[in-house]
Amino acid sequence: MELKSSAFKAYDIRGKFPEEVNEELAYRIGRVFPTLFNAKRVAVGHDIRLSGPDIQKALELGLTEMGCEVVDIGQCGTEMIYFATAHLGLDGGIMITASHNPKEYNGLKLVRKEARPISGDTGLKDIEAKVMAGELGTPAEVSAKVIEVDIMKDYIDHLLTYVDMSALKPLKIVVNSGNGAAGPAIDELEKRLPFNFIKVNNNPDGTFPNGVPNPLLMENREATAKVVREEKADLGVAFDGDFDRCFIFDENGDMIEGYYIVGFLAKAFLNKNPGAKIIYDPRLTWNTIELVEEAGGVPVMCKSGHAFIKDCMRKEDAVYGGEMSAHNYFKDFSFCDSGMITWLLVAELLCQAEGKMSEMLKERMERYPISGEINSTVADAKAVMAAIEEKYGSTGEVCKMDGFSVDYPEWRFNVRISNTEPVVRLNVETRGDKKLLEEKTAEVLAVIRG
Repeated sequence: MELKSSAFKAYDIRGKFPEEVNEELAYRIGRVFPTLFNAKRVAVGHDIRLSGPDIQKALELGLTEMGCEVVDIGQCGTEMIYFATAHLGLDGGIMITASHNPKEYNGLKLVRKEARPISGDTGLKDIEAKVMAGELGTPAEVSAKVIEVDIMKDYIDHLLTYVDMSALKPLKIVVNSGNGAAGPAIDELEKRLPFNFIKVNNNPDGTFPNGVPNPLLMENREATAKVVREEKADLGVAFDGDFDRCFIFDENGDMIEGYYIVGFLAKAFLNKNPGAKIIYDPRLTWNTIELVEEAGGVPVMCKSGHAFIKDCMRKEDAVYGGEMSAHNYFKDFSFCDSGMITWLLVAELLCQAEGKMSEMLKERMERYPISGEINSTVADAKAVMAAIEEKYGSTGEVCKMDGFSVDYPEWRFNVRISNTEPVVRLNVETRGDKKLLEEKTAEVLAVIRG
């Protein structure tokens, strides 16, 4: 099979199957991984994509030929690979997934010991170089074994340590797994929790019969929102394909922006961990900073992207980190992101609050209204960034940690370039002024789009 380097991205390997991601690519990754990361035992699993089992077989062949034992956890979510790698004390983990991409895609997410991410800056480029050059190393004299391990019970036990079981009440919760990998984990959690689950698209199905498992798409949100309203549910939860992210809906069926969930969870963690550090990303900041400081915590800004956030959390020993993109990270989960822990914590907070979900966040959403992330496809992203910097660079408080951010007394914005496509992403927020939000969003967009 022909190999293409286009599958190697900033944080993972992803592309169309079989043109970009295929068995030959997976086999070669398996051959080079043990030597590069001194790996003797590696966890491997796949999501629900139809090409997953074949890719996994090829990957396992490469790993075992190099004398690296494979711990096969089967069909799973990405966070279960993180958990297995850390929990079993393995030397690495490889998840076969393309997350929320369309069904014709697949890919691989890789971690080393302690579930530390492998990205462009920490080994992924080395993998790419050896794979593309065919430098596959010398096989071991005796191939290692593939051992099948059911990690589910230990994983569920760990998830439940994040909530006070005695505080939970019989909430009615709509859960939309999007026919992705989340369904089996939800079924197991259902046995242990007092919640009344209304399950939507719960069966894993790699044909994606109900569309791409990406709740961020406007056309996908109604599938969850409609059932929340019809069932008069207390809460709605929707997952992406590999369930490392979840999206929260209030009792009215309105999806809550991930930004507000960051501050919500930060406050909860600080109640249990006074004075702790909380990591947040530069795209939207004011709500998080205010809530963390009011709760006696220390807000620490970090460049967005899971590899940066995880590294920053370790360096700062932060208890929690959150991105507005709905990735939430937890110290006791090897500093990794988890969609399951996120919704469990939200449900616990709802049980303790004696109110409705919409009421719990209404004041914060009015205090700091946001534009939502607006993507613009442009001919020359660098030229756009230069134009933004020229117009706004000397007018407010500038931060270039991640793209280009400017803070003014009553509004702020962040503009950044996509890692993978000619797209510029804009986020704007104000201090309680929706009219100003509309005006400034339009103003910055006019510069971006010419």
